[in-house]
Amino acid sequence: MSEIFTLALWIGLVFNAAPGAVFSESLRRGVRGGFGPAFAVQAGSLAGDAVWAVLGLAGVGALFAVPVLRVPLTVAGCVLLAWLGLTGLRDAAFPRPGPEPAGAVSGGRSSRGAVAVGAAMSLGNPWNVVYWSGAAGAVGAVLGEDAGAGSLAVFFAGFMTSSLAWCFVSAGLIAVLRRALPPVAVRVLEAACGAALIVFAVLLAARLL
Repeated sequence: MSEIFTLALWIGLVFNAAPGAVFSESLRRGVRGGFGPAFAVQAGSLAGDAVWAVLGLAGVGALFAVPVLRVPLTVAGCVLLAWLGLTGLRDAAFPRPGPEPAGAVSGGRSSRGAVAVGAAMSLGNPWNVVYWSGAAGAVGAVLGEDAGAGSLAVFFAGFMTSSLAWCFVSAGLIAVLRRALPPVAVRVLEAACGAALIVFAVLLAARLL
C-alpha cells in the first residue's frame, strides 16, 4: 500500500500546485487579508474536492456526464467565478482605506464565508469527478487484481494529506508575498486575479459547448 500512498502524495501535489481558479481567489483574498483568508479558500476547495473524490472513486462519476446534472452545476460554477472576478476588479478599482486585519477576508466576509466560497468553486466544477474516475482506474492499473476499496481509501488518504499540506504552504507563501508588496502592487494583483477568474469562468462555460 505504501506505493499507492506515495503515488497519491505526488498526484495531489501536482493537482493542487497547478495554477487555477482556486489559487487565483486565494491570492486575491490573501494579498488583502493575509494567511487566514487564503487558507480558508484553499480548505473549502479541499472539502469540495473530497466530495468529488468519494463520488469518483466510488464509480458514480458517470452520473455527472448526464446533462441534467452537469449543466446546472457548471452554469452555477461559471456564475460564481464571474462574480468573484468582478468583485476582484471592483476591489482593485475602489480599495477600502487601510489594510484589513490578518484574520479578515476581502470585502469584510468571515473566514466561514471564504471556506464556503472555496467549496462552492470546487463543487461548481463537475469535471473534477472525471479526474477522480480516472484516478480509480489508475490505482487499479498499479495494483492489478489487488485493487479494491482498501486501496482506493489509501489513495484518497494520500491525496488529501498532500492537499492539506499544500493549503498551508500556499497560504503561507501568499502571506509572505502580502508583506512584501506595496499597496499599488496589491491593487494590480487583485485586478489580475479578478481578470483571471473571469477567464476561468469563460473557459468553464466553453466546456458546455
